[in-house]
Amino acid sequence: MEENKKRYSRRHFLQDMIFGGAGIIVLGSFGVSIITDEKKQVIKAIAVDFDKCTGCRTCETACAASNHKVKINGEWVDGLGNPFYSNINVHHFNPDVDIPSTCALCPDAPCIDACPVAPDLRTGRKALYRDEELLTIKNDKERCIGCTQCAQACENLRGGVIRPNDKTKKPERICTLCNGNPQCVKYCPYGALDYIEMPNDRDLTNLAPKEIAQRLIKKYYNIDITEAEL
Repeated sequence: MEENKKRYSRRHFLQDMIFGGAGIIVLGSFGVSIITDEKKQVIKAIAVDFDKCTGCRTCETACAASNHKVKINGEWVDGLGNPFYSNINVHHFNPDVDIPSTCALCPDAPCIDACPVAPDLRTGRKALYRDEELLTIKNDKERCIGCTQCAQACENLRGGVIRPNDKTKKPERICTLCNGNPQCVKYCPYGALDYIEMPNDRDLTNLAPKEIAQRLIKKYYNIDITEAEL
């Protein structure tokens, strides 16, 4: 009974944050029970508390370092942390709001739907597919044709986080969740990021940084601003 009450409270608390303008909008992936397929898998996600985010970009450095390791004396260690290679990106706007943005791990995965590569007869996967363990979106570089349709679908329908490689045009910057221990969450100095279960009715239609910025500027400064003015 107590566990059910805890889940109920947590779920509705998340709804208040996401839809009630309390300052937190869900962007990322793992947790309050979002059913993605017949296996009833639960997606956890990286959530952002914009009331706490200062735009310091520590999340970018931690992400890049963790996902681009280097080998030193035979041992793999975190890389230099160049923010350019980060899978989470902080967008800055004026009036001053900072919007960290990363893969939302959408349950309907429009990026995967857009992939034109035929499913593998053995695995059933396209070139772009969902990892079975963490439910992250992955790309099979050997099968990917670099058509950029996944990035276009993400840009048109969601947050536009997928970036085609400048040379190969194959998708990059897709959140890996750091094997279940997101380093952006771990090292955020202000506690602005969290890794939590997602409510099954979260709104995935307004994830673009500019759309979020418009809402926050209205909230913080009471200013109505158009996307073109950002």
